[in-house]
Amino acid sequence: MTSPVTQSPRAEQGPGETNIVKVVFASLIGTAVEWYDFFLYGSAAALVFGTLFFPESEPAAATMLAFGTYALGFVARPLGGIVFGHFGDRVGRKKMLVTSLLMMGVATFAIGLLPTYASIGIGAPILLLACRLVQGFAVGGEWGGAVLMAAEHGEDSRRGFWSSWPQAGVALGNLFATGVLWVLAAVQSDDAFNAWGWRIPFLLSAVLVIIGLWVRLSIEESPVFKEARTELETTEKAHVPLLEVVKKYPREVLVAMGMRMAENISYYLFTVISITFLTTYVGTTGDKGIILKALLIGAVVHFVTIPLIGALSDKVGRRPLYIAGAIGVAAWSWVFFDLIASKSEGKILLAVCIGLVLHALMYSPQAAFFSELFGTSVRYTGASVGYQLASIFAGALAPIIAIELLGPATNGAANVNSVAIYMTIASVITLVAVMLAKETRNSSLRHDRVLDDAHR
Repeated sequence: MTSPVTQSPRAEQGPGETNIVKVVFASLIGTAVEWYDFFLYGSAAALVFGTLFFPESEPAAATMLAFGTYALGFVARPLGGIVFGHFGDRVGRKKMLVTSLLMMGVATFAIGLLPTYASIGIGAPILLLACRLVQGFAVGGEWGGAVLMAAEHGEDSRRGFWSSWPQAGVALGNLFATGVLWVLAAVQSDDAFNAWGWRIPFLLSAVLVIIGLWVRLSIEESPVFKEARTELETTEKAHVPLLEVVKKYPREVLVAMGMRMAENISYYLFTVISITFLTTYVGTTGDKGIILKALLIGAVVHFVTIPLIGALSDKVGRRPLYIAGAIGVAAWSWVFFDLIASKSEGKILLAVCIGLVLHALMYSPQAAFFSELFGTSVRYTGASVGYQLASIFAGALAPIIAIELLGPATNGAANVNSVAIYMTIASVITLVAVMLAKETRNSSLRHDRVLDDAHR
């Protein structure tokens, strides 16, 4: 059995930096588009979906129902990871990336055209849910393919840096989504935004999807994958990636899931939940411009920080940075809500920016770390399943659990310490998972337990 951290003689290193820059840009822009769509829904759920699609409920309950549809998008993500991973490990990464982008674009554009509850009643939230499920399915296949294209094209010694760019694409997507919402909030009244302005960001996604498709169609398939597929064709065994992941890499899937807990929960704590907390618990809807501005600047900081930390992970390793991030977000959660509750622009900006930098300590090396855990023939499936399964228990439930822990939306009633305890427990789970993982810095991606067994 070839260890995930040993060099394999199967093939020489892949293409040079000129090619990797093109591939990384394609991964970055495509991921930014997909996550623009996904985050836009989360922000809209916090701002308007409660009143537009669940108007008969009390404000906090309506927001929770909106987050319920938001959470179901996460439930669809593992299924998307399995389906896209299966075909990504069989026919190629590139085709799946194009397909996922198209699906996400259609679903997001459709949300911008949906009638509200006032127009068609219960049919409105049902249609919203259907679009959200398509979004979740598509983004479930996006992440694995995007990071693998960057990881498998780049050289071993700089994989942390190159693989971090698709992660930065997530921050860029959030920047796009928050930026559009912030501009609309600044130029529109609340009534105009609630009536029709919220539709504009969803309809604008069509332009971004066209750009993303044009870029992605211009790149080549991963050379590491093509080598593995050639080897698979010489064996007589049927290739079923999901079954092979369960059989050969069960520990790695569980480790990846554990590592996701603090990272995923903290992100939604510092972004989506912060919007709800300020506008529903300690302020008014008129305060949404303050938090959106902070999130906009925070997204810029996040985007710049991620590749820098990725490069650092190539020097010091993935594990030390991940551990620092897990400890950091747990500690920061104890002061985060007090800073938001101050309603001071400076303190809110500080809360969001530091929170996102601590998150980046985990999120930046994560792409390379997860890629290095799995063999080439099942890497898309393994990385996607570990990443997306965890999102059900982490990001999907985070807004719902946080709102429940905060309590009724009455003045001064928010139980912020309960949310901090929740974040701390998640960080402990992540720390245990990181301790169980091997350091993978500088390892070769040309390893594969499935192929090793097939050739015996």
